[in-house]
Amino acid sequence: MSSRDRILGRVRRALAGVPRDDTPYEQAVPRDYQRRHGERSAAETVDLLAENLVDYRAVVHRCDAAGLPALIAHLLGERDSTGVLVPPGLDEAWLSATAVQQVADRADATPGELDRVDSVVTGCAVAIAETGTIVLDGSPDQGRRRVTLVPDHHICVVRVPEQVVSSVPEALERLTPAHPLTWISGPSATSDIELDRVEGVHGPRCLEVVLVSGARPARLA
Repeated sequence: MSSRDRILGRVRRALAGVPRDDTPYEQAVPRDYQRRHGERSAAETVDLLAENLVDYRAVVHRCDAAGLPALIAHLLGERDSTGVLVPPGLDEAWLSATAVQQVADRADATPGELDRVDSVVTGCAVAIAETGTIVLDGSPDQGRRRVTLVPDHHICVVRVPEQVVSSVPEALERLTPAHPLTWISGPSATSDIELDRVEGVHGPRCLEVVLVSGARPARLA
């Protein structure tokens, strides 16, 4: 008998005495908790997101769709980036103003190859104002998880206000659990027992979030 069979056997024995008409779990657990804290307008929600992103040491920029290519080119230039990773579904117009070499996200790319690329530009699935969190779900404009974890500089574009929600429960309603979800609250950082902060340990050292108005949705693969 395998370990799996033994565990499932124990589960069956534990459930043997449960009445068949017992209340299902999804109905037995109350779901009447508060979904958000206070009422805010769309603009106030975006402002709260920006405030909390900055509190997590992300760098926040705002622009409209027309100014996005120039802003991205400026941010890449400030970092002296010589290469930028490009997810397959990223809007080509976003990088139209930069001369930085664009590196395609290849499935066979090694960690060493990814580490030699300075920056990555992605979209996002949703942004949560109350927690200052950006969520990626592997959609075509975001690429695979590792392309946002290996390069040292991540530029993440958030369409406002449509991609911004107030709370985690509201974000979960927009996400698919089967997708590879990456939740980002500021640049990668950790602290030792003496609270010495070290950045870039398990992700990018620099996170720049662009809140862009009037940008069209990403194209599907």
